[in-house]
Amino acid sequence: MKILPLQEAHYPQIAAIYNEGLATGIASFETQVPDWNQWNKKFLKVCRYVVLVGDQVAAWCALSAVSKRAVYQGVAEDTIYVAAKFQKQGLGKKLLEYLIGESEKAGFWTLQAGIFSENITSIRLHEKCGFRRIGVREKIAQRNGKWHDNVLLERRVLLDFTINN
Repeated sequence: MKILPLQEAHYPQIAAIYNEGLATGIASFETQVPDWNQWNKKFLKVCRYVVLVGDQVAAWCALSAVSKRAVYQGVAEDTIYVAAKFQKQGLGKKLLEYLIGESEKAGFWTLQAGIFSENITSIRLHEKCGFRRIGVREKIAQRNGKWHDNVLLERRVLLDFTINN
C-alpha cells in the first residue's frame, strides 16, 4: 500500500470508486460521476491523494473549499472514498489520517464533513480520526426523491496561523 498525490491518470479508477459510492445511495447527493474537468474544478489543488495497492487505486480523498472568503482559507470539507473490495481493511483510516496531517502542513485548521446519517461507516471513520459531531441538517436535500439528513462533523487544529487579508 502506498499513498501518493492524485494525478489525472488515476481518474478512471477514481471515477469507478466514486460510482460505487453513488450506487449505495448514501454517499453523496450527486447521482452521476462528473468528468475529469468537472471533478478537477470541484476540489482544491492541494491535498488530493490516492491509496495504491499494487497498481490499483484502492481509495482516494480530496478537499473542497467551504468559502471563497479569505478568512475561511484554512477551512475545507473532506471527501473520501474506498473501493468496495478494499473496505474493512483499514485503508480509509490510514488515508484520512494522512489527509489530516497533510492538510495541517498546508495550513488548514478545520476540516469539515457532511455525511448522510445512514452512512454509519463514514461517520465512525471520521470520529475515530478526531472529528466531532456538531449537528445534523435534517432533511437538507433530496436524492432521487428521498429526503436525507446530513450529520455535520469537524476536526479543529489549535495552531497559530496568520491570515494575510
